Amino acid sequence: MDSIIHNFHKMSVEERREIIREFSNLSVEDMKVMDYRMDLDTASNMIENVYTIMDYPVGIATNFRVNGKEYMIPMSIEEPSVIAACSNGARYARPDGFIAYSTGSFMRGEIELYDVPDPNKAIIKIMQNKEKILEMANTRSKTLSSMEKGAKSIEIHFVNNELIINIIIDVADAMGANIINTMLEYVSGYIEELTDSRANLRIMSNLTTERITYAYAKFDGKMLGPETVDRIVRASEFAKNDIYRATTHNKGIMNGIDAVLLATMNDFRAQEANSHAYASIGGYKPLTDYQKDKEGNLIGSIKVPVAVGTVGGATKTSKKAMLAMKIMGIDNSSEFSNILACVGLAQNFAALRALAAEGIQQGHMKLHARNIAIAAGASGKLIDTVASEMISKQSISYTYALELVKKFTGE
Repeated sequence: MDSIIHNFHKMSVEERREIIREFSNLSVEDMKVMDYRMDLDTASNMIENVYTIMDYPVGIATNFRVNGKEYMIPMSIEEPSVIAACSNGARYARPDGFIAYSTGSFMRGEIELYDVPDPNKAIIKIMQNKEKILEMANTRSKTLSSMEKGAKSIEIHFVNNELIINIIIDVADAMGANIINTMLEYVSGYIEELTDSRANLRIMSNLTTERITYAYAKFDGKMLGPETVDRIVRASEFAKNDIYRATTHNKGIMNGIDAVLLATMNDFRAQEANSHAYASIGGYKPLTDYQKDKEGNLIGSIKVPVAVGTVGGATKTSKKAMLAMKIMGIDNSSEFSNILACVGLAQNFAALRALAAEGIQQGHMKLHARNIAIAAGASGKLIDTVASEMISKQSISYTYALELVKKFTGE
């Protein structure tokens, strides 16, 4: 079964669920999780001062083929048109779909040393004892050591007359924050003794320059039309040369990536910081690039640092997050990173296509009008009736929606 589902957006929730069940081979218990709501006791063990549960809608992005495998991708977001646009973006990349590759699972932990009496001597002492430091760090995780992963190398540099020790750690299928911080804290005392200095911060970096994901897609030029292809390429160049545009350009990428991270209860704030910091190296630039090939197709690519895990973390606490992972059928963190990069590329392409063609507001305002109609009390077929009236009158407001609801219901 492939991920092209015709008229998926027009189906009922139950019809969509049945297709998801069949696609992902879900069990009866899995299907029950769709209506499960996290209890307050579980929530209270996740964060502090809990008083309620926040509900975010979760939808499915269709049409995705990544490295030859079909995916249905759960996305959780409050903004209308994102999931529809992402699915449409993936449709333009058919039949070949996306190609993606992740470099590995290396993360960087930092130890900040200050009051270093002889920095050059300290560097030599650290490098002389590098193997011992790495061995000490690796005693903190039997799991990583058994997989021949863990702390692999040490880098040293100066920042404001302080000595910064970077330990490069292969975290396998984990996001890595907890084990990295544990390793750093464990070896910092020994490093202090070696260098006759003091350690201040001992913390993982969220900028993962050793953990990069690449994705590529060929978007059908015949479907787009030659003018739209040219306009998207021009828009891509605009983003490379204007930081104001580049910021919004990259925000569109994160619309997709963050929504998948939210659906799987992964740390989207870390990914936001990671992506934007990476985009800032050498001057803030877009994370995607677009070119036109000889046949008139649009070639899109993305290069983005991604640090996510498929083991541990809040994902294992939330039943719905675990279900989202099962729906995607992800085997490891590299595969997950590939999906995220492809979703980011599809989302960005879809936004650029809309901007270059009919404009971003046409589809967005239709969905926005529906939300306003619902807020004003419309239900069933009345939602589309009220939304259509507001759009035709170019007056999308809560007050007008209330008037229309009263008018059409006779209240």
